[in-house]
Amino acid sequence: MQFQLPYSGLQWSDLPYVLLGVWNTLILTLAAATFGTLIGVVIGWLRQDVPVARVVLAPYVDVTRSVPLIIQFILVNSSFALAGIPLEPLWVGVIVLSLYMGVLTSELVRAGLGAVRFQLKWASRSLGMSYWQELRYVSAPLALRTFFPGWIGTVIALTKDTALVSVVGYVELLRASQVLINRTNEALLVLAGTGLFYFAICYPISLYSRRLERTFQHD
Repeated sequence: MQFQLPYSGLQWSDLPYVLLGVWNTLILTLAAATFGTLIGVVIGWLRQDVPVARVVLAPYVDVTRSVPLIIQFILVNSSFALAGIPLEPLWVGVIVLSLYMGVLTSELVRAGLGAVRFQLKWASRSLGMSYWQELRYVSAPLALRTFFPGWIGTVIALTKDTALVSVVGYVELLRASQVLINRTNEALLVLAGTGLFYFAICYPISLYSRRLERTFQHD
């Protein structure tokens, strides 16, 4: 009787599965970063310049920052399922990560706008600029210098946070690696490769941010 080994080694045929996980991670990161940034810019501006919005939006900001992401994924997924409109794991991830990214981005936007000296705002208004003109040509460009480095760090952290979406069944990079580890029992090799893939995703973002920061400094 031939003995059947419980594990099989890594094979080239495993690469498409890993690349699928990489692709899913990129898609989720791009979607959540885009929607989250748009949400965050609006909320950050409202909380900085509209006093009523600070009170109205405070619960959303505080709750989203305080509750662990893995719990948010489970709650959102379960809520839609109980309502009779179950979502694909991708959309659960996009919703939760976009709202989370929106909160983090809003605080960066609020800090950036708050860092603009009020003397500059008064000078702009005294030159005849409207509120929107002052915001577009003075406050927003200056706030961007403060906002951008923190936003890049948030995007990089978001890329790694996509691993938590596996709790609702989404096969991203880390989930794909876990499946391979269970099949091959080669945890060290698989995780080393996974780490390299995350590095390949995040490092170009970091390099691009440094280039833009130098551009800001020379302007």
